[in-house]
Amino acid sequence: MSDRIEVLKTYKTYVGGKFPRSESGHTYPVKDSSGNKIANACRCTRKDVRDAMVVARSAFSGWSSRSAYNRGQILYRIAEMLEGRKEQFQKELELAGLKKKVAAREIEQSVDRLIYYAGWTDKISQVFGTVNPVASAHFNFSMPDPTGVVGIIAPDNNHLLGLVSVIAPVIAGGNTCIVLASESNPLPAITFGEVLNDSDVPGGVVNILSGIQSEMISHLSSHMDVNGVWNAANNSDNRKQIDENGALNIKRIIHTPVVDWADEKHENPYLITNFQETKTTWHPVGN
Repeated sequence: MSDRIEVLKTYKTYVGGKFPRSESGHTYPVKDSSGNKIANACRCTRKDVRDAMVVARSAFSGWSSRSAYNRGQILYRIAEMLEGRKEQFQKELELAGLKKKVAAREIEQSVDRLIYYAGWTDKISQVFGTVNPVASAHFNFSMPDPTGVVGIIAPDNNHLLGLVSVIAPVIAGGNTCIVLASESNPLPAITFGEVLNDSDVPGGVVNILSGIQSEMISHLSSHMDVNGVWNAANNSDNRKQIDENGALNIKRIIHTPVVDWADEKHENPYLITNFQETKTTWHPVGN
């Protein structure tokens, strides 16, 4: 009897609350820490980036207009769903080379980080908003307001915790996002899309693409309807390209080549304000 050939899973993208294949139909091999092929992932193209942009923009008005308390509830629900799928993420992180205890700890930290940002959603306005003194008979308020659609280049280290650490503050503040998953180990990001799909996150708020990052970064960072880019990957060539393309329509660009996302300094409300604008409102005093 001949040896059986294992059928490897082909992971799809997560766009608009659905799991489409890449527009091109192309895939690329995903390997474990020993170099063995363990799965296939979609190799997304410019068209996939543009399609994700359309649904992210469409979802922005609905997501940003939700109450901050409701967004907090939804982030907490994501944490609940992630908690319930520990075993799947444990296996994927171990394939990436993490020891069993290290992988378990990273999953726990990811759940805790989601809960942390869930607690901040309805406090951002109070902490970072102000009542401004003015000479006329008016009240003058300055309040944080979401920037819009944010492109995220996911980190290649702390595959799950790093991913959660950049997505959570972006959506907690009312933005929508397009995430380019880690090129070397996209499985936690794609599986996180399944967690989002099982939670209460509206379709289009978070969109996750896999593939060769260098083939997509140019299209993402130069898209005129992207309002900001958070680059968490440590690649100097990509950084230069993002800065140049971001200048075309004055995108807000944030670079965070973090060595260890488990450090507590990467869990703070100022990461939410990275993609907030200040909106000032005048209101007359009296009747």
